[in-house]
Amino acid sequence: MKQNVKYSIFLAVFIFLIPAFNFTVTSQEKGKFVVVLDAGHGGHDPGNRGNGYKEKEIALNVVLAVGATLEKDDRYKVVYTRKTDKFIELHERGSIANKAGADLFVSIHCNSHRSQASGTETFVLGLHANNENFNVAKNENSVILLEDNYKANYDGFDPNSPESIIGLTLMQEEYLDQSLTLASFVQNRFKKILERKSRGVKQAGFVVLHQTYMPSVLIELGFLTNNKEGKYLNSKKGQDDMAKSITTSIMDYKESLDAIYKVSQPKTVEITKVTTEVEEDKSYGDIIFKVQIAAGSSDIELQPFNFNGLDQLSKNKAGELYKYYYGNTSNYTLAQELRDVAKGKGFDSCFIVAFRNNESIPLTEALKVDTSSN
Repeated sequence: MKQNVKYSIFLAVFIFLIPAFNFTVTSQEKGKFVVVLDAGHGGHDPGNRGNGYKEKEIALNVVLAVGATLEKDDRYKVVYTRKTDKFIELHERGSIANKAGADLFVSIHCNSHRSQASGTETFVLGLHANNENFNVAKNENSVILLEDNYKANYDGFDPNSPESIIGLTLMQEEYLDQSLTLASFVQNRFKKILERKSRGVKQAGFVVLHQTYMPSVLIELGFLTNNKEGKYLNSKKGQDDMAKSITTSIMDYKESLDAIYKVSQPKTVEITKVTTEVEEDKSYGDIIFKVQIAAGSSDIELQPFNFNGLDQLSKNKAGELYKYYYGNTSNYTLAQELRDVAKGKGFDSCFIVAFRNNESIPLTEALKVDTSSN
């Protein structure tokens, strides 16, 4: 049975929230945005040595280049797990990030394979989806066997055991959405700007990510074992390209948070008192309702895997800011249901927006539209 619901809007103080992924507001409010950069391997752990190249050196060069650019921007504070050819235990890398109160942890590595496999991939902590992901994680985790007291440091964790991976995922679950967002930014830039082959965003059980309590990603720049890719990554141009791309992705990620935080602050606005009749299941004719789920400066591919499984996606660009939407309907009740679906997917701050003739209009204006002739 249809019901009439009266919405009375009074002269008042309103708080407007812009939606986004389920971001946790951290030190960006208090001061500088703290980024911990982690160059994989180091010291007596060279990492993989495909084609004679050294992963530890390439990873460090890229990290230092990323850090040098970020440090020129006074919005950022950069913390390094290592700045020299030094062996740092995995648990210590996480501890450095946690003590720094980091907003972001970015670990950089290079891949290897028995074949001429190629391409970039960015990992977040999660259950390995297949043997390939498990093997990548196993290779990176095996460094703990070089540590003097690894059984005590990692509470019996066995890098060769799939069962050990399951216990790693729980602590990072809170930050999964944020980590996926940054990982998507990184991979999209690698693919679209650098035209590198993208192997996508993946989940696997990396010990170094398990140790951190903030959004965290592990970037595999490519395969040193691939003749062409290895040569590129070992070159100054290749390292500069990758560093610039990662830096821009980090900045895009921060800007997406800033956009969310800036417009989520209280604003005092005067609104003339109106009373609008909103009838359930009623169509609003040429008004289109959508659920805004995110905003940021990166152009993200409209694929479900980039938006926690949501489909019915669209976007538009306003200035330098992209806005991402879920759903498309003239039925306001359906729009409310779509909003609930988006919240269930982790977009806790999402909200309904209205359009007429492809132009955004205030939701209050949309709900005042006379639908008696519809």
